[in-house]
Amino acid sequence: MRNAPRSSRGFTLIELMIAVAILAILAAIAFPAYQSQMRKANRAAAQGVMMDAANKQQLYLSSRREYASTLADLGVTTPTDVARWYTITVAADNAATPPTFTVTGTPKDAQVADGVLTLDSIGTRKRDGSESKW
Repeated sequence: MRNAPRSSRGFTLIELMIAVAILAILAAIAFPAYQSQMRKANRAAAQGVMMDAANKQQLYLSSRREYASTLADLGVTTPTDVARWYTITVAADNAATPPTFTVTGTPKDAQVADGVLTLDSIGTRKRDGSESKW
């Protein structure tokens, strides 16, 4: 019996290049979407710390009759995952009637495109100076 010649099996260069092109297109779409979701997650973590600081400011006011001027006075520490992307600060104006405070989240590194987050004593939340949704 004669053995019939086998045809080679495998991918041609064109098939391989098409597969690489498809992967490149998918990566070009997926990576920016991933970065956007990470930016939103980092923003949400910073907002949580800011809300905690604002709540503790209200407690501080009720016991000391003034707002705290630092996060340390409130007993709030910025978690490392938030501190990597945001600098959270508190500013109090106890000379005003009634006293006021502002909690600010200033973005760093890749988070800069997100804009500065602020939360004040009457509950106004701003991102990048405008009253847009956090």
